[in-house]
Amino acid sequence: MPKLKTHRGAAKRFKTTGTGKLKRYKAYKSHILTKKSAKRKRNLRKGTMTDKTNEKQIKRLLPYS
Repeated sequence: MPKLKTHRGAAKRFKTTGTGKLKRYKAYKSHILTKKSAKRKRNLRKGTMTDKTNEKQIKRLLPYS
């Protein structure tokens, strides 16, 4: 069986933690930032875990992580 290819777009967006959970970064942080409060922008900087409903699909895109 041939080697599986990693989905490069997913590899740039998600990292696997030591326990096997998936870490992601939040959206809405790239532009139109003037109307967003400092508190909201500060919270968007933090990473978070992916939802359980999407985990199976993302792990399929990242076979070796």
